[in-house]
Amino acid sequence: MTVTLIAAAAENNALGKDNRMIWRLPDDFKRFKQLTTGHHIIMGRKTLESMDGPLPNRTNVVITRQADYTHEGCIIVNSLDEALAASPRDEEVYIIGGGEIYKQSIARADKIELTRVLGISPEADAYFPDIDTDEWTLTESVFHGKDEKHGYEFVFETWVKTT
Repeated sequence: MTVTLIAAAAENNALGKDNRMIWRLPDDFKRFKQLTTGHHIIMGRKTLESMDGPLPNRTNVVITRQADYTHEGCIIVNSLDEALAASPRDEEVYIIGGGEIYKQSIARADKIELTRVLGISPEADAYFPDIDTDEWTLTESVFHGKDEKHGYEFVFETWVKTT
């Protein structure tokens, strides 16, 4: 199994505030959809509740501490270990947030697909963990400029664990 964290984070690692994303980047959404479609995606309960429901064409695995939590169209588990056990061993599995789930899973990840949003360091209540460059190598970096659909410049980064 390849465990990949996928996120969009500002220069200060901010992910969102009040269970909402801070920016809207259509090309980031397209990339997210392209990479995750057909795969298991693992998320925390708050991330699921911030969306309009489970994401289509993916197996949605939701981690929650709430013992009686249910949500149609999702596999509900109570830990990262259970989420990984519910995912195929021979496929890439994507962890899509939020901040606490990223923090719990970065040590178990093999790859990070990060959209780094440039020129912004907003106040947030969810943050992506720091990427330790002694443990991770940047293998790809693709710049996207600000335009009529994107209010910020951003970079698609691919990081691979080296240790």
